[in-house]
Amino acid sequence: MIIRSYKQTDCEEITAMFYDTVHSINARDYTREQLDVWATGEVDIEEWNGKFLSHYTLVAIEDGVIVGFGDIDDTGYIDKLYVHKDFQHRGIASAICDMLEQSFSGDRITVHASITAKPFFLGRGYIVEKEQTVVRKGVELTNFLMSKKNFLFDE
Repeated sequence: MIIRSYKQTDCEEITAMFYDTVHSINARDYTREQLDVWATGEVDIEEWNGKFLSHYTLVAIEDGVIVGFGDIDDTGYIDKLYVHKDFQHRGIASAICDMLEQSFSGDRITVHASITAKPFFLGRGYIVEKEQTVVRKGVELTNFLMSKKNFLFDE
């Protein structure tokens, strides 16, 4: 596996992987209706690309296939962290997250973790600050605001 910086040419493959992953992996914790409003299949490529370019964004590649991606902004917010549905439990998310966390020089890293991702972040030392409900197109989804002190922060 190779982890490299995001390139604009990655965006379409990433958005397809995002849709497939949400609709298969997160199906154990969310209803079909919730999955459909979370990952609609209708993505504004320019918007996603712009966000990825403005954040520190990493892509994991294995045998020429994007198997994971993640990004963190300059406030320490991990916006997205997803692993291909066929490449789960291989350390990909941990490797990407390690690099995202190490890139941030502030004192606190945050994430809005899904029910599915919550155990992953708890295992990395994040704490749940609060459970919250997000409403998309009238459909409620539960997630968790989680945070972690950045021990790499030089006070």
